[in-house]
Amino acid sequence: MEAFLDALGTVTLVLLVVIGLLSGFIAGTLTGRHRLLYMILGLAGALLLPFVLAALGLGILAAYGAVAILIASLVGAVIVILVARALFD
Repeated sequence: MEAFLDALGTVTLVLLVVIGLLSGFIAGTLTGRHRLLYMILGLAGALLLPFVLAALGLGILAAYGAVAILIASLVGAVIVILVARALFD
């Protein structure tokens, strides 16, 4: 996991945060409510999915680099937002 964090780098980590917050902002704007909650959930999903995939030993993130990590973070943000929306709305 430490090697993954080293490879991730500061710039990519900042991009993960931006993707998560932006995904949550868009979801909150589209629904018209709970914008801050959606931003927090988007951030959580964007940060967690790349780490979960790396912990599972999936080498696809390492093979395809930062682009794969950013796509995985977007997918993670969307999944967490959709699950939360299905459970709480």
